[in-house]
Parts: sequence; C-alpha cells; structure tokens
Amino acid sequence: MPRDLSKSNAHFQRAVKKLPLGVASNFRYWGEDRTIYVKHGRGARVTDLDDNVYVDYRLGYGPAILGYADPRVDAAAIEGMKVGGVFALSTERELTVAERISKMVPAAELVRFSNSGTEAVMAGLRLARAYTGKDDYVILEGSYHGLFDAAMWFTPMDQWSQVGDPEIKPYSEGVPVSTRSFAHFVQANDANQLEEVFKRNANRLACMLIEPIMGNCLGIAAEPEYLKVARELCDKYGVVLLIDEVKTGFRVARGGVQELYGVHADLCTFAKAVGNGYPISVLAGRERIMRKLGRGVAHGGTYTAHAVSMAAAEKTLEILDETDALKTIAEYGTRLRAGMRAVLNARGIAHSFVGHPSMSGLYFAAEPPRNYRDWKSSDYSFYDAMARVLHDEKILCEPDSREPWFICEAHDESCLKDTLAAFEIAVDTTLQSGSVSVDKVSA
Repeated sequence: MPRDLSKSNAHFQRAVKKLPLGVASNFRYWGEDRTIYVKHGRGARVTDLDDNVYVDYRLGYGPAILGYADPRVDAAAIEGMKVGGVFALSTERELTVAERISKMVPAAELVRFSNSGTEAVMAGLRLARAYTGKDDYVILEGSYHGLFDAAMWFTPMDQWSQVGDPEIKPYSEGVPVSTRSFAHFVQANDANQLEEVFKRNANRLACMLIEPIMGNCLGIAAEPEYLKVARELCDKYGVVLLIDEVKTGFRVARGGVQELYGVHADLCTFAKAVGNGYPISVLAGRERIMRKLGRGVAHGGTYTAHAVSMAAAEKTLEILDETDALKTIAEYGTRLRAGMRAVLNARGIAHSFVGHPSMSGLYFAAEPPRNYRDWKSSDYSFYDAMARVLHDEKILCEPDSREPWFICEAHDESCLKDTLAAFEIAVDTTLQSGSVSVDKVSA
C-alpha cells in the first residue's frame, strides 16, 4: 500500500506560515511533499501524522540509544521532575552522574554539563585556548562539531578541479570570514600531512579537534595508527587533544571511542546517547585543564544540568554501563550489515560498510573511503535514490549518505525482518529505474 503523507503535507502548509521551512531545524526539512511530522515514537519505531509506522535508523541522529520512550529512563525522568525544575543552583545528582562518567571514561577526570553537543564543543575549544594561551586549532575535513562559527566550514568538492587543495568556505551565511584564519584543515588518515601542519603552526595551535568516527560523514573512521600519531603530536607540541564524542560517546563502547581505540583525550565531549533523548551534553577532561573553569574561563547556562535530564542521564548511563545493552546493539548492527550485504552481493553490487556496527555508513564502492575527499568525490546518487524508496517502504534513514544508520537496544527481530524486506525492494526499484548508476563487482 503506497505511503500516504496527506496529513503531514497539510500540516506543512500551515507550519510554513509561522516556521521557516515549516520546521524547527533546517535538517528536518525534506521538501514540501516529503517532510514528516511525528505523532509519537516507541522503541525503534516512529509514527507520523498519517499513522505510517517506520523502523527508525536516525534515532534523532543517535540519542535514542535504548529506544524511544524507554520506560526505565522515562520513570527516572519523572522522578527528576519532582525535584522542582530550574534553580540556578546545583543538585546532588550532578555528582552522581559525573562519577559514573569518570568511571566509564578514564580521561574524564572532571566533568561539566551543558545542554547540546554544540555547547559542549564550544566550551571545550574555549577551554583549550585558555589553557594553552593559543587561538588556532586543527580540524578534519568533513567533520561536524556543531552549529557555531568556528566549526562551520566545509570543502565544496564540486568546485574542485583535483589540482591543489580545494578552497574552504563557510557552511552558512553570517559566519565571519575572519574566523577562517584560526582553522587548519587536514584530511583524515594522512599522518604525514598532520605532522606537517603541527610543525608549521605549533606556536599557534591550541588544540586538535577530532571525531575519530565521523558522525556526519558516513562514519568514516580514523585508522588506529593515525589517532596514535595525533596523540603523540599533541604531546610533543603542547596541543590539547579534544576528542568529540558527541555521537560515539557511550555508543561504540562503554568508554566510547577512546576505549575502542585505546587512546585518552585531554578534553572530550559527549551528548547524544547520554540521556536517551533528554537534552544534556558533557565536557570532560584532565583535571589540570578542567580546573581553569571558573578560574579565568567562563562556562554556564540557565538550563545546564536540568533535574529531569540529569535523572534520565543517571539511568541511561547505568543501563549502558551495567547491562549488555551495547552488546545487543552491536550484534543487531552486525546482522543488519550481513543482511544488506547478502542483498547487494546477490545483485553483484559493489559496496562496503564504514564506522561501527552501532552507527554504520553504507558506501557503494568495493573499497571504503578513508577521508572526506574519497566520499565526496564518489558517486553516491544510488544511495540517495534508494533512501527515498526506503522512506516510502517505511524505513527511516537519512535522505543522503552522510549520516550513518544508528542502532538502538529496541531494534528487534521484527525490525530486522521489515528492514531487509524493504531494503531488497529499494535496491531493486532503484536498479530498475535506470536513473542512477552503481558499480558492479568484477566477475
């Protein structure tokens, strides 16, 4: 039965009169006739205004790690409501949650809370600059660190002639061009380039800002040796290693990507999975750096460490730390990859997976990309066309291939069955359309 979006479309026509693009975030706008409005979410499924029920692999870009409306977390949040709201004073639970984070992440010797990933990274960059007395930072091409001026730069590859380095441009109007001079861009997994940047600019570099698994670029992962070199260069030149775990934190391992790679950050940020969807983020790090907060470095916020979010975080982290939830998530992700691989192999379609089973990127080429330029210079039109069919088949993934597929504990056998059936339809429909091409495996 074809998907009906008549109620969502009608709501869009009303919403666009009061909300730019009819939504509260640019990334929720999928076009006038395809923008979805949610009625409710339960477990791994989302229901829209037209009562279409989707298996969801976006999960709000990762926060719903246990599933929507998880009864354990929601019960804790209700207890948090009884505390009374916002006081501009602290509560006991802040220490409880900080102690849990320090237990799970050894580098998190001290902890401060904020409300969003953007806020946490902004605070981390400010703190690194204050600690080192320097202003510049190293950042990977294709990485995403939030919507603030210092991080809103991108490489427009479609304007690049493959000669020299492409020009770096602001991601949005309104970003002061003068702030570009502070950022030094490098390609992921090019240790030689990274070392050259450090050698040339060490006296100006406050920090290296890195997502070891790039949460907004397919899940492209740093190679262990590259991250090892980054750690060594930061130590050698007195640069703060700021690991952005807004998406990977408490998802790819109990101790996040740092546990996965066996590396310790100087500063690190967390957000998405901390409270299973309740708004909270974390800046944590080495005591010698974190002690500058309040001693020269400003940090705060009216809604920071809100009682409801803290209660949700306490329960979410307890579950992730003390149960097999992450094992369940990774096993489902591995089985999902295997099922997709079987469909694609049967049709001779070249492909590879990137990232971690809990946040996988699907790439339509035999060799996975090692950096942003690899991905951006590839043909991802097949994925984009296939994603539209998946939506019609009631499987929610991001409409383009930049965002990984996120897994939660609530994804179950019925989700897997529905997903793989829809995936097969989407692949065949896209192939039959003849409108996009895809690489074939050599015979």
